[in-house]
Amino acid sequence: MSETISGEELAALVQRVFQPGENDHLLGVLVDLPDKEILDNLEWKDRREMAFAWVKTLAPQKEKLGLETHLILYRNARMNNADLPKRAWIFTGDALPVSADELDDKDSKAFVEILRNHTILLAPTEFSATAPLKLMAEALRFRAATMPGFSRKMIPALRLDYTEINRRVHFMKALVDQASEVDIVFEVDGKTEHRLKLDLRHRRGHASGGLFPNPGTAGNLPSGETYIVPYEGEQEGDPSRSAGELPVQFGDDVVVYKIENNRAVEVAGGSPAALEEKQKLKEEPAYGNMAELGLGVLSDFGIEPSGSILLDEKLALHIAFGRSDHFGGQVGAKQFSKPEAVVHIDRVYLESIQPRVWVKSAKLRKAAGGVVELIRDNKYVIKFA
Repeated sequence: MSETISGEELAALVQRVFQPGENDHLLGVLVDLPDKEILDNLEWKDRREMAFAWVKTLAPQKEKLGLETHLILYRNARMNNADLPKRAWIFTGDALPVSADELDDKDSKAFVEILRNHTILLAPTEFSATAPLKLMAEALRFRAATMPGFSRKMIPALRLDYTEINRRVHFMKALVDQASEVDIVFEVDGKTEHRLKLDLRHRRGHASGGLFPNPGTAGNLPSGETYIVPYEGEQEGDPSRSAGELPVQFGDDVVVYKIENNRAVEVAGGSPAALEEKQKLKEEPAYGNMAELGLGVLSDFGIEPSGSILLDEKLALHIAFGRSDHFGGQVGAKQFSKPEAVVHIDRVYLESIQPRVWVKSAKLRKAAGGVVELIRDNKYVIKFA
């Protein structure tokens, strides 16, 4: 059965997540559109219709929220976390356009001005807008909940106790802030071990607990993770110590990346998936950047994988490839050959997602000495005191 969310629930969600104040007057719901180059799909179409319904449902909540709600349409950015287009439309029609090609450019407005005027944003998009919105939020003083790939089956995750989730992810942020590295042992098919060390020096963690009360902030909703960018070796004379092997399951195959200086530099094996990954590293070296260590907590709240990375990465440990500047790292759009090549790809280590790959252990080594065991046999063993 399809999940729905009422106007009262949406209003309560906005109040809980953003805590609107006297300086907030406009809420924008951002939606990207297909075009002749990037064709539509059923999930994308349903998401747009859901977002349109949210705008209509929030209209009667204007006095309660103190916010007028607008639907903001824009041509898709071609890839996840690529820079947003320069122009967008504030939509006031009765029926959604099928494609961005149907809209008149003369009716569009500078996207930056739209974002400047809408201090609260929900972004249930096809392609993730998290990276560009994070980078723009501080300058334009909006706050945004990005929801790439959101679907109706994720609505139960909007009803979770985000006060408790926020507490847990801040607890883990304190742990990674004290750490100099994380040592992870992966096990493939219950027998072959691969060890990976990620360098956490010179970095601070981020707590994404699904609450964005302060201007200048943006992050995912649903949420529930602590994340940190491994040190990328940007300081002269101090290379990154991230090294080892990272296994990732693609379909039935497991691809093993060799990591040196925080980059995937080789791919083992001759399977179709391995050959494809080798080609990606050859064409786009920035693709191999170890961009994020993420620690999701939502599996402890009974949430199951949805098939969308927006939710699935919040369930367990995950490691991302590619762009990192939106998280405080050094690799951004300029390190890729073209805008449509920019990626930030999360690999989630959960049995239902990568059944052949097991996180046998993950341990944080404190800069001041000592070790904190985070994960044993694919489960957190830390106590969220």
